[in-house]
Amino acid sequence: MAYRYRRSGVSLIGLIYVLVGIFVAWDRGYIDLGLIRRVASALLAIFLWFLVLLGVDLHIKG
Repeated sequence: MAYRYRRSGVSLIGLIYVLVGIFVAWDRGYIDLGLIRRVASALLAIFLWFLVLLGVDLHIKG
């Protein structure tokens, strides 16, 4: 019996779709450097929350 394996995760077409969407949003002014800094700071604070509790400043300065 032959088994078909399906790769879990994002397909190549899905990845291309998201990348084109990011480019269009950047080009039309929906995404700017300030937004990227805020999102990156938020993600750092989420994943490194224990450092935030110790008083570490994870804000990305520009």
